[in-house]
Amino acid sequence: MASTTKSENVGAHIALFPCAGMGHLLPFLRLAAMLDARGCAVTVITVKPTVSAAESDHLSAFFTIHPRITRLEFQLLPYQKSGLRNDDPFFIQMETIATSVHLLRPLLSSLSPPLSAIVSDFTLTSQVTDLVSDLPISTYTLMTSSAAFFCLMAYLPKLLQIDVANRDAIEIPDLGPISMSSIPPKMLDPSDFFSAFISSNVSSLHKVKGVLINTFNSFESEAIEAVRRNGVDHILPIGPLESYDAKKAHDLPWLDEQPPESVLFVSFGSRTALSKEQIRELGAALEKSGCRFLWVLKGGKVDKEDKEEVEDMLGASFVERTKKKGLIVKGWVKQEQILAHPAIGGFVSHCGWNSVIEAARLGVPVLAWPQHGDQSVNAGVVEKAGLGLWVREWGWGQTKLIGREEIAEKMIEVMQDEKLRVSAGEVRAKAKETREVDGDSEALLQRLIHSFNNITQNS
Repeated sequence: MASTTKSENVGAHIALFPCAGMGHLLPFLRLAAMLDARGCAVTVITVKPTVSAAESDHLSAFFTIHPRITRLEFQLLPYQKSGLRNDDPFFIQMETIATSVHLLRPLLSSLSPPLSAIVSDFTLTSQVTDLVSDLPISTYTLMTSSAAFFCLMAYLPKLLQIDVANRDAIEIPDLGPISMSSIPPKMLDPSDFFSAFISSNVSSLHKVKGVLINTFNSFESEAIEAVRRNGVDHILPIGPLESYDAKKAHDLPWLDEQPPESVLFVSFGSRTALSKEQIRELGAALEKSGCRFLWVLKGGKVDKEDKEEVEDMLGASFVERTKKKGLIVKGWVKQEQILAHPAIGGFVSHCGWNSVIEAARLGVPVLAWPQHGDQSVNAGVVEKAGLGLWVREWGWGQTKLIGREEIAEKMIEVMQDEKLRVSAGEVRAKAKETREVDGDSEALLQRLIHSFNNITQNS
């Protein structure tokens, strides 16, 4: 187990500033709890309102579990539409936070004890570095995706200058080829918010003292080295980040009744909703595969708007036929606790980075089915590391309908492939090793805390 002993030099006060969505919030809450356990004073900056109910609920629960951690909340300004193309509710929130950051200035200055450092979401790097440029506060950024995708992001300004129309792949120095089909189309459109915010924040990375990332050397060694060789030599792989509520069990007694490694967990994250047709095919595939399953079902991108009942989405007859074999859940679940359960034998995942790193830490074989954003690149990490399978021909989640026979075949494979299970177990062992007291990630985190303390003592 990693050490949670209080650092000898108590005094560092660190502010953490996550952006929109659970994929961004969870790594920050985990890092906050880890810094708190290792002797730092921690403040988490939050905004109101949040996009999703899950964000609001998790923040309330987090501050109840960790009463020593301070919450600094501020009200966002009304959204003002820019000239950039942006129709995603979570990206709209990111844009709104960026235009409201200046409101933090007096709040940060009044914190006691004074801040030693602020760790912002990568998506806020440009705004936060400008905000505190004349204050005695060191700035860091936390990257919430893979090192492989971060390498692609860092290369984006050059990529936008290349004619990619007839290319099958692009070559990133020291990383190798990335298929054009794995690059989100929005990333190649400078008029889209997704592309613009990446370029803007990449250009500000030289202003931060370090780029923290939730990955570890043995999992993404080539990508981490490629990032360093491509100009971001201050990358700090401190993952896998630990759970902030590890003592809390899941609340699904059904799972406790299932045999070891017999249940296929199916979840596409907090902001991905499959089409109604694809949901039906996925349900039919689960039934055809014969696997026991736990399926987290979403009918809408934002949970506050997801009102449709399971029976309406899948049909009452499906629910009745599969009730002895499977459990279908709507709403947020404690995914990390579920993946840690001995009954779980496989994971059908969109490959959001939190899901990937949780599966890696717990050694759960993954059937990768990327839907958007960084997920196709992340699926490549899963495949290369030996953590799971990736069917490239399925493409992005919304581009074509994947049939039940294909899906069922791969579900059976991920549940029955003993070689894959052994390989996933090896990933788990390496993840555990790097979080030990003398492991790479833990040693790096301790050095980071030491530098925070030195900032405090010298200010």
